[in-house]
Amino acid sequence: MYTAVRASRLYQQIVEQIEQSIRGGQLKPGDQLPAERDLAERFGVSRTAVREAVKALCEKGLVEALPGRGTFVIDATSQVIKQSLDLLVNIGTEKGLAVLEDVREIFEPEIAARAAIRAEPKQVSAMRDAIAVMDRSMDDPDAYIEADLDFHLALAEAAQNPLVLTLIDSIVGLLRVQRTRCFHAPEGPARGQLHHRRILQAVENRDAAAARAAMQGHLEQVREDSQADASSAADA
Repeated sequence: MYTAVRASRLYQQIVEQIEQSIRGGQLKPGDQLPAERDLAERFGVSRTAVREAVKALCEKGLVEALPGRGTFVIDATSQVIKQSLDLLVNIGTEKGLAVLEDVREIFEPEIAARAAIRAEPKQVSAMRDAIAVMDRSMDDPDAYIEADLDFHLALAEAAQNPLVLTLIDSIVGLLRVQRTRCFHAPEGPARGQLHHRRILQAVENRDAAAARAAMQGHLEQVREDSQADASSAADA
């Protein structure tokens, strides 16, 4: 797949070859690059050159290096959106969360409605599993929040639209901040579970109107709980 490179500007030539593989479709989003040592052997270069190349590819938004897991090709479109939203959060968390609330209220009721029509058994099962994990994690913020994210990811997958998944993937960071606030609001987890069950029931019943309404109710609860936790933190 790769050819040995010449001595001058080694890392840049590695970048060019890997980038060409990504642009040409030989490497797709989610694919893992070979280990650093393996890449060094394939290109006939030092591991230092490979590390420089991986760093450059990360800066280009083509791959993501995850400590302890490896380096993975990412969706460039999703990465651009994510970087823009990360900048928004850095400008101000409150502003970022306000924008997120609007985006969710625009999109997620229709995502739920489409999921009710298009959901496959594996996605409905994933939603049930996520609810079960949340039930067991009322005193464990990390586990509850990750299961909450999994529930909404399964719902987005059920909508059967790849652009919807790109959108959800690009705002995961903001979603995690918002869900942390909701978890710490009074009765936040229990209130969230009430709405999650309503959404699931509507999807199971193939009732698009009920799914849309259930999601609208859930997002009203999310807005209230997020604001309640922010107010409690300000008063503390």
